[in-house]
Amino acid sequence: MPPRNLLASLALAALFALPVSASEKLVVTVSHDLALARPSETITVPWAEVNRALPHALVQKIAVRDASGRILPYQVTNVAPQAKDPDRVGAAYGELIFQHDFATGEKSAVFTVEQTDAVSPPFPIKAFARAVPERLDDFAWENDRIAHRTYGPSLAAPASPGSGKEVLVTSGLDLWCKRVSYPIVDRWYNKGHDHYHKDEGEGMDMYGVSASRGCGGLGIWDGSRLYVSSNYKTARVLANGPVRAIFELTYDTWDAGGVFVSETKRFTVDAGRNLDQIESIFAAAKVDTLTVAIGLNKNSADKKQEPVVTLTPAAAAGSLAQWIVQKTNGSLGTAIVVVDPAAFSGFAEDSLNQLILAKVAPNQPLRYLAGAGWDRSGQFASQAEWLACVAAESARARSPVTVSLSVAP
Repeated sequence: MPPRNLLASLALAALFALPVSASEKLVVTVSHDLALARPSETITVPWAEVNRALPHALVQKIAVRDASGRILPYQVTNVAPQAKDPDRVGAAYGELIFQHDFATGEKSAVFTVEQTDAVSPPFPIKAFARAVPERLDDFAWENDRIAHRTYGPSLAAPASPGSGKEVLVTSGLDLWCKRVSYPIVDRWYNKGHDHYHKDEGEGMDMYGVSASRGCGGLGIWDGSRLYVSSNYKTARVLANGPVRAIFELTYDTWDAGGVFVSETKRFTVDAGRNLDQIESIFAAAKVDTLTVAIGLNKNSADKKQEPVVTLTPAAAAGSLAQWIVQKTNGSLGTAIVVVDPAAFSGFAEDSLNQLILAKVAPNQPLRYLAGAGWDRSGQFASQAEWLACVAAESARARSPVTVSLSVAP
């Protein structure tokens, strides 16, 4: 069988050879106001606009090209999989998604979407999420840079005598550090628990969560105490690569010091990015505002790693970052960014977590970023490089790109 990279090259070659139909082209112009580079910038176009410009376009018979004519990987989200579509207008589809690497100072770029006469081969998967019944009800997700998991109600359930079942009650978010860009979640679960705690060439699970918030879990803060939910209750995948994965987790009602709160958390995981986008919506009665505390575990390193942790709060950027130097497992950066400057409400800590605070009204979205980077991935060599990444992600989240559409012959 040909090697994976050769297969990918052959698929791309086939894409360049796709015959383009004689219909009009949808022209997508993307602009932004920042001087900094924006690698792996994700661009979304409503499928209704694609269909308006390219009537009856099929998701498997289009090509997305940049200004040089280069074919770009794309995906189309399926928001209503049971929808009837007799008129072939894409009634079940949500958005066309692709990416562009904006160079420093490049503030606009133009793309075309065209119908093709041949079927477009699939693109390599760079963002992925799924439930993991192989290990009770873990839920795992990853992109080409970092991986994560969290835990469901089966793991929290008491163990029957003699079963040996692990019990862990936490809504914290875990990290798996990768050395490789290809998906590893399936491979690591198949290898077994003892293997993924060792770096065998692809990376390792070296991050501790326990009862902490891990990397980006949250709770309700009353000024001195953090009230947290239990393990997630339900999980639902909404989109699954190759460019973006989207999923939702729900958390059952918990008592936050007399205020009863429940949460729906939506994750957006993009290829090429170390920080995921997270949107939390809380239901709570008889309160106008909640103070949410999003956390980074103070003691996340494996045993015997003797970690030295440097904390960097940055109020202007709404960010909180760690740089964790370990004895033998390399250095790990973690971070949280509160996207809305008006929501940011300072910093705090408890016995387990460093916390960033945000104000939000019930039934309104709280948007934040959370993620990590490992020096052995080859992406970050130093704390300075990690902090530069976090600052750039904050700036990008607070100044999103603008997309305009037109039609050309």
